[in-house]
Amino acid sequence: MAGKKKKGPRQAFGLKCTVCDTFNYITERNKLNTTEKLKLHKYCKKCRKATEHKESSKLK
Repeated sequence: MAGKKKKGPRQAFGLKCTVCDTFNYITERNKLNTTEKLKLHKYCKKCRKATEHKESSKLK
């Protein structure tokens, strides 16, 4: 079922490292409940440490 576009308020997006600009995670959020963009502190494989990851519109 990968690659299927879902209908409704849940939206898939990528998380991008703010230090090295690599896409490390794919997740989704409910755009009705969470209107602002996500910023999460996650582990980056390239930097080899936990850095801030921001929401990016990689998946459309």
